[in-house]
Amino acid sequence: MNKNEHFIKEFFNNTIQILLKNVRKTYKMDNLTVNALNGVNIKIKKGSFKMILGPSGCGKTTLLNVIGGLDVPDSGKILINFGEEGGFKDITTFSKNQLTLYRRKKIGIIFQFYNLIPLLTVLENVELAARFSNIPNPSEASKALLEKFDMGDKLNRYPHQLSGGEQQRVAIARALIKDPLIILADEPTGNLDTKRSMEIYELLKSLSEQYGKTVLIVTHDEDMANKFSKDHVHIRDGSIIEDEQTSHEKIYQESI
Repeated sequence: MNKNEHFIKEFFNNTIQILLKNVRKTYKMDNLTVNALNGVNIKIKKGSFKMILGPSGCGKTTLLNVIGGLDVPDSGKILINFGEEGGFKDITTFSKNQLTLYRRKKIGIIFQFYNLIPLLTVLENVELAARFSNIPNPSEASKALLEKFDMGDKLNRYPHQLSGGEQQRVAIARALIKDPLIILADEPTGNLDTKRSMEIYELLKSLSEQYGKTVLIVTHDEDMANKFSKDHVHIRDGSIIEDEQTSHEKIYQESI
């Protein structure tokens, strides 16, 4: 590796969190073939607060799912920067057990419909995620995090006793309790009014700014996306519309 290539490698290791190379995913429904991802190439920097925009059925959720290890692409590479734990790793080569550990330890996922366990309290929902991730003192850690999210007075309430915005705050706390590398949010405000949506976006943006988390948000609401970030990825028919990478970056991309 020459001096220039070494510099590029250090740049990537220090600044890039996610790198997709020619990722393809096809679904077959009856006699119809859908190219959900059509040769996607994209790089995402550490600490990004990035919006993924596009019409329904364009591949937004599929992109989130393959990055999060919830789905496996048909071809291509998905390189995740694990930092001191080994640098870039291609999760498309992971076994099922490795993908489970990757999701459990490195990825925080926030869904549109919250997916809280109805029979558990606010504290218990977050604490369960903490225990799965082997977080020390899971109850105390969960309580402290919920208090940061202004949910300290509702620890013993059940999901049905909360507003939609409050349930989403609990879901975000559950995703964050394991200190993930990447937070993935799929239409996280789809069921909320404008005021509550603003609160959730502000909370997610603070996670990126204060804690250096890489946050990817799938949304169809371009107006709301523009209020909080100019860092957008647009998808059309399974293809990314994004600026070309520089030639220096391509040198390193081709080597990993």
